[in-house]
Amino acid sequence: MTPDHGPDQGSTAFDALLRAKRLAAGLTQAELAGRAGVGIRTVRDLERGRSRPQRTTMELLAKALGLAGRERAEFLGAARGASVESGPVISAGPAGVELPPAGDLIGRDRDISELAALLDGLDSRTVSLVGLAGVGKTGLALAVAHRVSAAHPAGVAGIVVSDVSTPDDVLAAIASVFGVGRAADLAGRLAGAPALLVVDAIERAPDAVAVALSWLAGAAPTLRVLATGRHPIGLSGERVWPVAPLEVPPADVQADLEAVVGYPAATLFLARLRQVRREPLEPDEVGALIGLVRRLGGLPLALELAAARGRVLDLNEILNRYGDRVLDLAGPAPAPSATEAATVSRAAVAPDTRSEPAVTVTLRDAVAASYRLLEADERRALRRLSAFRNRWSVDLAESMLADETGQVAGGDPVELLDRLIALGLLSVRGSGPFRFRLLDVVRDFATERAAANGELGRIRRRHAVVFSALANRTAPELAGGNFSAAVGRLDDVASDLWAALAYSANDDPHTALRLAAGLPRWWRFRGRDVPGRQWLRRLLDDPRTADADPIVRAWAGVGVGQLAVEHGGGAEELPAVEAALAEFQRAGDLTGELSARSLLCGLWMTTGGYDEARRHGEAVLALASRAGRIRDMAVAQNNLTWHEIRLGDLRAARRRLAAVDRLAAQCGEHRLRALARANLAEVARLDGRYAEAEVVGRRAITALAELGDPGHRRRVLGTIGRAHAQAGQVEEARAVLAEIRQLVAASEPATPERLALGRVESGEAASIEAVLAFNRGDKESAAEWFNAAAQAYAGGHDLRDVAEALVWLAASTEEPEARRAVVDWLTSVCKEGGITLLPRERALISG
Repeated sequence: MTPDHGPDQGSTAFDALLRAKRLAAGLTQAELAGRAGVGIRTVRDLERGRSRPQRTTMELLAKALGLAGRERAEFLGAARGASVESGPVISAGPAGVELPPAGDLIGRDRDISELAALLDGLDSRTVSLVGLAGVGKTGLALAVAHRVSAAHPAGVAGIVVSDVSTPDDVLAAIASVFGVGRAADLAGRLAGAPALLVVDAIERAPDAVAVALSWLAGAAPTLRVLATGRHPIGLSGERVWPVAPLEVPPADVQADLEAVVGYPAATLFLARLRQVRREPLEPDEVGALIGLVRRLGGLPLALELAAARGRVLDLNEILNRYGDRVLDLAGPAPAPSATEAATVSRAAVAPDTRSEPAVTVTLRDAVAASYRLLEADERRALRRLSAFRNRWSVDLAESMLADETGQVAGGDPVELLDRLIALGLLSVRGSGPFRFRLLDVVRDFATERAAANGELGRIRRRHAVVFSALANRTAPELAGGNFSAAVGRLDDVASDLWAALAYSANDDPHTALRLAAGLPRWWRFRGRDVPGRQWLRRLLDDPRTADADPIVRAWAGVGVGQLAVEHGGGAEELPAVEAALAEFQRAGDLTGELSARSLLCGLWMTTGGYDEARRHGEAVLALASRAGRIRDMAVAQNNLTWHEIRLGDLRAARRRLAAVDRLAAQCGEHRLRALARANLAEVARLDGRYAEAEVVGRRAITALAELGDPGHRRRVLGTIGRAHAQAGQVEEARAVLAEIRQLVAASEPATPERLALGRVESGEAASIEAVLAFNRGDKESAAEWFNAAAQAYAGGHDLRDVAEALVWLAASTEEPEARRAVVDWLTSVCKEGGITLLPRERALISG
């Protein structure tokens, strides 16, 4: 571009032209306003240079003035020449005036500090703030400009781009705000000292801005530029800063207002709500506040539009009405920013827009504007990515974008993600693999477009296939040294797993079965054994899966058995697991056979088939030993330990647990090693080695806490507490009792059903109370507690606990008839469980 940069005059040329045309027509300002159908204040502010010429308004004025032909074209051309507005100067030398405050920006402190530091040490001359409409780019730019004004002694000023701006318009406006007549004079004006220019709304005329700023890079090298727009300018060396929505509360945050207001999205929503509603939030609205700001994705425009509904609706009503259709939220277009409100006269007075036609904006409009910036293949990719429910990785994105042959549409997914980030459509949080997430409103919009294009069903089927593959890749790691990492990986995509399962169960049951077959260990660990079993049973019983891969059905059968054991339904699933074992044997699948036999070992124990249980356990040990499968050897030894304890052979139990500890350490199976230590603590207690039980048990608890296993932690605490009580260590036992009750309160509230069953206390807590009462000679109280412990343990998997409680109950019961009833009960339990009492226990009964 040559150095002749347009007219020297600013918008005052148009001001004078409008006044001259009005006077030539013999009209007062009021008469012109009446003819044009605009407000008198609009005419007055235009003639004073206080208002930005709008295209519609100028056409109405031209008609009212009777302008036609060349005269009309010159009039509109003059208006267009004023269409790049000069922002007020923060500090442009002696002639500068103060910029109005940027406003109290909520949740942007870190952005402001980092951007200020970036501008201070910037190698590149241009930083572009990009993002969706309504994300707060302009306010952030103004706040940063204020922060760095002292570091730019040659001045800080701003312009707003219009959709009819030309390169000459842009340069003329920049020259004007820095107080020179022509752009050619900027080099001298800005020589020797840094200056900062804020360029707002570059997407309105990106080519014009790019040409103008490219010329400026050579003419005024000390000038730095802070731009805002829906996309980058595209200059060489430009630094792109995606402006993310405000942080929202996590899904599991406590529904407490003090906790919630610590998150910027909630703070902004409440601030806007107070503008239309005087009453404070009711307690039952806090949950709706959390759900609402999460659903709105922290987008400031969305938060403001939703808060405006607070004049009529409470927060529960807003969430119910708009939670599933946030794109429909609408309201008047945001008021002009401080930059947009000012003109080249630097009067910093906002125009009167009340007489202008109201412009309504929806969230759908805001997203659509950025969506239109994408190429066709980028739009198609965005529609596919909209299937993700939460955060995802590059690998998952690549799988989602691939077709059935594995080819990725649109080329390198990394370039696509970079493009979406640059447009502010995609957020990146954290440093782990699952760090990408579409903004909620973007995902909703892209899902709408996918439905409109007839792609939604195909996209959801692909989503289910992708997560089925992820679940089955991860499943083997849920039984090994990488257990914690594997659980965490599935936790990160939990919402996608459930969504994929729900969709494919109806529309693609084969994929649903493969997906569900990979999840049982995760479901079991996360306490979802009942719904997980229901899903697997539904899919196995679905006639449409009868012809599914037999091995997939076999793994589903093993899974349904694993989950059934957790809530006492193992006997019902024995046939499914036996059928799975037969299928694995037919296929020569050693891994499957070992899993099925290990499970049958446990299932037969719960149903009284102790010989069958031991047979399967020994078969697992033999198979695993021949194949060198160390982890499976450890599992078999751990399972067989129970049989040694059942038969009263504590020495053999110790030998097996030592083998478990050694093998688990060898294969890095930390959870199994922790469980072996927990079992060893119990064996030590049964053997009367109470100090050893406490030491080994505490080690097990530390390991289980790191693994996040509260169920086993409570059982080990029971072992330690009973050891203290049996050793006469009352204070130590009481301390453990408090720990157990705290765990019970957190996981098992005293529901009416539990109260009716007399199981408010856990078996562990009742046993400790009972031993303490027995040792202080209060046998009546001890009997009550031992009876409660037996009742509580009766619903569990291990009848050994019931037998021990009944041994102590018999020892606490002095009335002969009642004692005989307890002994009969004990005899029945021992027969049912194949249990041999220990010498210490027989002595308690006879004593």
